[in-house]
Order: sequence, then C-alpha cells, then structure tokens
Amino acid sequence: MIQFEHIEYLFALAVLPLLFVLYFIVIRWKKKAAKKIGDIALVNQLTKNYSGTKFLFKFILFVGAFTVGVVALANPREPMGSANVNRNGIDVMIALDVSKSMLAQDIKPTRLERAKQVIGRLIDKLQNDRIGIVVFAGRAYLQMPLTTDHSAAKMYLSSATPEVVPTQGTVISDALKMCYAAFNTKEKKYRSVILISDGEDHDENAIKTAKALSNEGVMINTIGIGSPEGTTIMDAETGDLKKDAAGNLVITKLNEEELKNLALNGNGIYQLFNNTDDVVSNLDTQLKSLGQRPITESSLVNYKSFFPWLCGLALLLLVCEFFMSEVKRKSRQAGKDKLPAYNNNAKKASVLSMLVLINIPVALFSQSNNGLLKQGNDAYEKKQYDVAGSNYKKVLDKDPANQKAQYNLGNALYKSDKKQEALQAYDAAIQNSASPGERSSTWYNKGVVQQNDKKIPECIESYKNALRLNPADEDARLNLQKALQQQKQEEQKKEKDNKDKKQPKEDPKQKDKQKQDENKDKDEQPKPQPSKMTKQEAEEKLKALLQQEKKLQDKLRRVNAASPNKPEKDW
Repeated sequence: MIQFEHIEYLFALAVLPLLFVLYFIVIRWKKKAAKKIGDIALVNQLTKNYSGTKFLFKFILFVGAFTVGVVALANPREPMGSANVNRNGIDVMIALDVSKSMLAQDIKPTRLERAKQVIGRLIDKLQNDRIGIVVFAGRAYLQMPLTTDHSAAKMYLSSATPEVVPTQGTVISDALKMCYAAFNTKEKKYRSVILISDGEDHDENAIKTAKALSNEGVMINTIGIGSPEGTTIMDAETGDLKKDAAGNLVITKLNEEELKNLALNGNGIYQLFNNTDDVVSNLDTQLKSLGQRPITESSLVNYKSFFPWLCGLALLLLVCEFFMSEVKRKSRQAGKDKLPAYNNNAKKASVLSMLVLINIPVALFSQSNNGLLKQGNDAYEKKQYDVAGSNYKKVLDKDPANQKAQYNLGNALYKSDKKQEALQAYDAAIQNSASPGERSSTWYNKGVVQQNDKKIPECIESYKNALRLNPADEDARLNLQKALQQQKQEEQKKEKDNKDKKQPKEDPKQKDKQKQDENKDKDEQPKPQPSKMTKQEAEEKLKALLQQEKKLQDKLRRVNAASPNKPEKDW
C-alpha cells in the first residue's frame, strides 16, 4: 500500500482551484480585448494562426507538472516488506520482583541489583531468542513486550526500581498471568518464564497459576534472591529501618519453599543465587532443552520511493509545455523564410541536457541517503553507536529535514550517553515528522531520556504530548503514571524538608517558663468532687457498656470471617 512520507506538502494542491480561476480570467480578458478592437474581420485576420485548443493543452500540461511535482515532494513510497531476520530460538518472559523487600542488603549490594546482573548476563546468552520483561510488586506491569532488540531490553531493565510500581507487596500469580498474556497463545511450546524473586508471596493463587501455565506448555524456572535467615530493609523515604504497622522491625526472608513449588509445578528448575555465572549457565542449559523453532522478526522496513520517477515526469511535462506553440501549424509555402535548423536543435539539446543534469543528482542523492541510513542502522544493531551517529549526521548534512535520520540519531546519542544532544535530535525530528504516529513515537523516546535524566516535569509533558497524538499508546500512559508518582514523592520530600527548616528552635528560657506555668496550673486545679451517681446506676451503666463492647466484638469477628486471611504487606 502506497503511503506518503511528507504528507504536509500535499496541502500545496489547494493552489489548483486558483490556477483554474486564473485560466478563465485570462480567457475572458482575451475575449474583451478582441471586442475592444471592434473590427471582427481584422481581429480574425490577426488571430487566424492562434489555437485556443493548444493554449488549453499547454495549461493542462503546466497544471499536470505542478500536481506531479507536489506529489513528488510528498514522496509516495511503497513498503517492500520488512527486512526479515530469521532466527532459531524461543520466547522468554522475565518476571522481576521490584518490591521493597528486594532492596535488602543480605545479597550485596542489594537483591535487586544482583537480580538485574543475572538478567543482563542471561540476555547476552539468549542471542537468538525473543525476550520480554514484566515487573511486579503489589501489581504486575508489562515493562517490555517480546522482542529481539536486546539493547532495548537492557535499557528497560536499568529503569526497573520499586518506584515503577506504585502498589507494594508481592503478587506472583499476577506476574505469571501477565507473562502468559505476552506470549503467542497459538504456540504450545518453545515458551518459558524466568521468575526472579525473594519469594515473599502472600498470594495463594501462585501455585494454581503455575500449574495452568504448565498445562499450556510454558516452562517456569525460578531464581531465589536472598538469605533464609533474612535481614532488615532500609526505608528510602524515611532513611530508617522498615517497620510494620505495629511498629516492629520488618525482617524479610527468602521463601525457598514457595519458589521450589512454583518451579516443580511449572516443569522447570529452582536455583538459589550464589554465583551469577553458575545461575546463568544452568538456566541457559535448561532453556536449550526446550528445543528451538524458526522465528521471523520484522525489523527495519524498506521502502520503494517514487520520488525520482515523479520528478522526471514533472520535468518532462514542463519540457513539453515549453516546446508546444500556441500557433497553428502552417503549410510550407514558396518564398517563406524558415528558422535555421541549428538554432532549433541547439534549443532541444539544451533542454535535454538540463533534464539529465537535474535527474542524475536527484537519484544519486536519494540512493546516497538510503545507503548511509542503512550503514547507520547496521552499526546500531552491532552496538557501534558512535559509528551509527556519524552516518546519521552525514545524512543530515545533505538533508537537514530528514526525519528518519534525526530520530535514529537521537537513539544513537542516547545510547552513547549524550542525553542533551539526543534531546536536540528528537526536537528536530518532531519538527520534521510527517505523521502523528512519528511525532508520538519521538515524544515518547524524548520522555524516556528525560525521565532517566531525572527531569521529571519535562518527561511528564513529553508523555502527555505522545498521548495527545496517540491516545492508544499504553507504554506512554504507564510511563506517565510512573513519572507523576515520582513527582509526587519529590514534592512530599521537599515539603517535609521545608517544614523542618521553618520549625523554630525552642528557647530554653521559654521552656522553663512553660514548665513553671504547667506546674502552677496543676496546683490550681480543683479537687475532684465525690460522684453523685448511686451504686445501682453505676452498675447499670457498666452493664450497658459491656453489652455495647460485646456487640462490637461480634461485628469485628464477622468482618474478619468474611475477609480473606491475607496479611497486609507493603514491602
């Protein structure tokens, strides 16, 4: 299906009605000018060689050339299919626990950092496999769908923290269901889930979900991060050790039994983390036992551009219009002078030379840019981000308005940790984007860079712009929620710091004076008067209070019996 790269140029076609109006105005002016002469015979004699039909045809050629030229600027192109990458591999969903218990330091530096290290090494091992990431705590979120873009997987992995999930806790069953939803449900094998957690799950449905996934041909492998004896958790918000609702120190322990049962019911293996290389090697061996199937991945899309052909057609129409005369063809008569033949040939040769000289640079320019873009994309795939950026810049030197080069340059600069330059490239890509979809994708990438650079207000605005252009972008919606949560936490912390600064220091003299006043008030308090209530009235009142307390206790017992026996957990 043909599509336009720069659809905004098509607005120039609105000039066509104006051209037709001008044509009719000229025709009308010619008729009025003929009438002003008055002598019809003289007018006919003077205009006997003029051809109104040829004049109309010249106008049609000019309008056609203009129309074709505008369409050429919009660059119609046809997808020639994707650059299909054929691999033999499996689909692997990684479920990463990002609850606050993963911040425990019984595994240095923290459980979460060690888990990320394991996943990073595993991604390097699974070169031909598709990988997806689900993060979970009190809820589960699809951080990245299945893809062979392993560099993107590592980028998403680096941003996985407890802050990305606003609800704390550990719901393994939700994480397993989210992983299953990301798979192709038509497949019944070549699928695996790798669950990395400390196992502090209060969700009784986890084992049932694992059995259901196993029946659908999904292998579940688990990795335990932590120590069985447990340790305390540092609360990042307060700077103190984490305490529960009763004020007791929270001790988070590795629940190996739960993780072993999950692996057993999921036809997989359980491993206790002790060494990164050993864990990754065992997992790689286990995944290879699934076998492999051919995977066709659509990566960079190639297009067949019609720009050079349309430019050539527009120039051909202009040349025809230029050579066409409004004078009727006259028969040769004796005694009539003719123009020398060499003048006519020279004129034709000049026009043809001009046509050739214009067409050749256009074709070379298009091929040169496409070649440089392909070289840049190949370098990007090989993680040679500086080389990729250099090729994209060469394209922009020749074609500063090339949106694809600007967008890819932004990605390469971000990978090279040149965040400010990446933002500038994204801004240029937004200005030159032809469709709302392209602008939405660019705003989203810009928001990711700003969020990782701790520019929370700016990234919130970028995600909002992406959603305005594409309201169905769930990734932008999820990242916007995370950014708003971060902004709220920063504002609360700032208010707390300001409140502590504004609180005045207590004057010792004022404190002594206040203490003296309190003692004085105590001395001046009236002595309690003896109660005027009789013994019988007191017993009746006490009986009524006991009856009321009994009703309250019965009500609480009914509520507790109706609610599930599931303790509250915010770590």
